[in-house]
This record gives sequence, C-alpha cells and structure tokens, in this order.
Amino acid sequence: MLPEFERYGARLVGISVDGIWCHRAFAESRKLRYPLLADFEPKGAVARRYGVYRETDGTSERALFVIDADGIIRWRARVPVDVNPGADGILEALEALTAEATP
Repeated sequence: MLPEFERYGARLVGISVDGIWCHRAFAESRKLRYPLLADFEPKGAVARRYGVYRETDGTSERALFVIDADGIIRWRARVPVDVNPGADGILEALEALTAEATP
C-alpha cells in the first residue's frame, strides 16, 4: 500500500511506546519499508499528546491519524489492537484533502 500513500504525497510513519530493538525486530519480521518511531522516553509522550496513551498498562491504543501539512489532524480512527484497520479510511481522507486543495 505504500505506493498508494506516496501517490498523495503522504508519508507513513509508525509510532509506539516500544523501544528501538522491538521496532527493529518487528520491521524486519514484517519487511516494513517505512520508519517506526519509539515513543519510549519519556514513555508515551507522543501518545499522550494525541490522547491515545493507556495509563493502566503503559501502552498506546491502536490509532491512525492523517495530519495535513500544517500539522492539523484531518482524520483519526481507533481500532482494537487485534484488528487490522486496513487503509481504506486513510486513503479516503487523503482523497478528501486532495479534493480540498484542488481549486
């Protein structure tokens, strides 16, 4: 799906409260071709800012965000950890942003 995101000029980034070694193993096992960022120290600082940090167990919810060039969240979704959210919602949000930008 990465080429689909790139078609809109979008960048895909994964962020979790896990450390770099966990990210490296995860990326290698899944053959990921996009960066994974560690929200590890201070733990969950980014997740807290986006309202998806889970204080009870020190993890973050599975959440997806489309953020425009001005840093404004234009679309968001939360899904259960065991559910693959797919890319449809993200692609629809990118299409809507493109339509808004076209005069």
